Amino acid sequence: MRRRADQLTTGEWAVLGLVAEGATHGFAVARALEPGGEVGRVWSLRRPLVYRTLDVLADRELTRTAGTEPSTAGPQRTLIEVTREGQRAVTEWLQAPVDHVRDARSELLLKLLFLDRRGLAPDALLQAQSERFREQERELRTRLDAAEGFNRTLALWRVENTAAAVRFVEALHS
Repeated sequence: MRRRADQLTTGEWAVLGLVAEGATHGFAVARALEPGGEVGRVWSLRRPLVYRTLDVLADRELTRTAGTEPSTAGPQRTLIEVTREGQRAVTEWLQAPVDHVRDARSELLLKLLFLDRRGLAPDALLQAQSERFREQERELRTRLDAAEGFNRTLALWRVENTAAAVRFVEALHS
């Protein structure tokens, strides 16, 4: 399924979220997104993809060049900052619940990480997420009641995963 032109991937949100924390450069973003990095432990991105993503975000006018700074390991580093539109997008994204349980491990945890890094309470996000997942759980339980054979197995799998996601979100929210 193709994404809409205005949608960002999880990796693009991760990069934009880092840039929105303050003027930075590509190397610092790439380091934070390494598998053992501050953000990479939730969502990692290889260095070439980080630089490509920075270009995509600049093309979408969500980030812009903010100058340069010297580097001890090579040429000057280009500083990047978030635009007003980029900051608005990140703020909205951080408050919006994820659409699917399958996105809880990646996108929801990423949002919770960025909220924590900003010193912001996740209450509004967790409340909205709880409501979204509870509604999905109700719908799935209705399908489970009518399912037979392997369809029942699959429906039960989805119900149990969704119930676990509800418990996780509500445990964080309490």
